[in-house]
Amino acid sequence: MKIYISGKITGDSGYIEKFKEAEKKIRQQYKGCEVINPAVILQTMPESTTHEEYMMISLCLLDMCDSIYLLPDWKESKGAKFEFCWASNRGYKLMGCFL
Repeated sequence: MKIYISGKITGDSGYIEKFKEAEKKIRQQYKGCEVINPAVILQTMPESTTHEEYMMISLCLLDMCDSIYLLPDWKESKGAKFEFCWASNRGYKLMGCFL
């Protein structure tokens, strides 16, 4: 199982630590899974990267997975809401706070 983490990044100065904690929790809860953490991957992008470019990369990462783990603040994020729709329309396993 490959799990993509989705949650609010824009406007959250503590997002990297929040995503790292989520990754740790997921690895403990779902032994043997692979976790795609976009916060860690995308932090290496150039400063000039636009939101649209971040989303294009995020969707490529999401397409590598079969599950999405939604952090409690995902509904506060335009990008995370789009990722939720993308994943649910493709039949991904929904995990975390999806209600």
